[in-house]
Amino acid sequence: MDERLISKKKPTFPINKELYDYLSTYNRSIKIPIFYDDLLRFSGSVTVYDKHDKDTLWIRVYYPEFEQKEIDLSLKRMYNILHGDGSERIIDNLIIDEIDYCTFGNSKPFRVKVRNILNDNYTYIYVKKADASRVYGLEFEHLLSPNHINFLIYKDTLIEEHVLGIPGDMFMDESLNDISKVEKQRLSKEFVKFNERCTLRLLGDMRAYNYVIVPTYDFDQVQYRIRAMDFDQQSFEGKLKVYRPQFFKDNYLFVKMVDENLDKASIDQYKEEERSALAKRLISAGNRIRRLMNCMRNDHISLPEHVENLKKELIDYTHDKEFKKCNNMGEIIQVVFNFVVRNYESANTYIIR
Repeated sequence: MDERLISKKKPTFPINKELYDYLSTYNRSIKIPIFYDDLLRFSGSVTVYDKHDKDTLWIRVYYPEFEQKEIDLSLKRMYNILHGDGSERIIDNLIIDEIDYCTFGNSKPFRVKVRNILNDNYTYIYVKKADASRVYGLEFEHLLSPNHINFLIYKDTLIEEHVLGIPGDMFMDESLNDISKVEKQRLSKEFVKFNERCTLRLLGDMRAYNYVIVPTYDFDQVQYRIRAMDFDQQSFEGKLKVYRPQFFKDNYLFVKMVDENLDKASIDQYKEEERSALAKRLISAGNRIRRLMNCMRNDHISLPEHVENLKKELIDYTHDKEFKKCNNMGEIIQVVFNFVVRNYESANTYIIR
């Protein structure tokens, strides 16, 4: 796939009042002690390299001594609000080991390493500039995927939890050749489902470094799950291929693996399973997903030319004329969801209505 299909710079879309009210209703909006812009006041930095001495495109930042203690305390409180009850009881057990700033990509996040001194366990939190399209992507991930994700927003600052797993590009480089034939078949199944899930949700730019592989050990075998960890390109681009991971060149090894391990009937079966799973989640999410979709239909998180182009490509791909009536990305994705639920209900005569 030609990387030029991805916009060079995606604009940041503000959180409007309707979306902010939705987030407040479901405890996503809570007052936090530090803002994204506060972390931009670093006084120095050094490049962060990986274990192979390759530039990671992250820099480790430092702050003036008189500000460092205040920033560390605020970040520990933020961590406790995200993962705990917000009380001060565990603050003394936490240390901020590192604050890294990513110079690559749209969101330019801060990655904060938080360590518990009682047992040396650590995790990360991410601090980003709030963006409406990213928030919709996070909520869809939480409601409509097999995974739950924790995040908070306050004014123009977004805090996300760390998504555990092995980055896709690292897995391809270091592990793919070493797993068994059976494990490749399982991973192929998961990639097909992940590809379908991204397409149906219009989650774009799932290049190998934007998702993780999560191995789960079950007795004497290993199962795999693929999780998105970057939601910057939720319903923004105007090219349908951007929402289909199979068309990115750095996913080629996974696409080749699918071709070598699954026949067409199996691929079609797994796609249908993913559509059915999405339909069930849409139905069970009830009022919450309906309210979120109302926000999205009343919002603008893309450019008019992207909306028009995507409508045309979706009509060509699905032959569904309903896309002609859409005026924004929220209305487009609503048509997709309606189609998925309608097909699921018509195919399952056992459903009690």
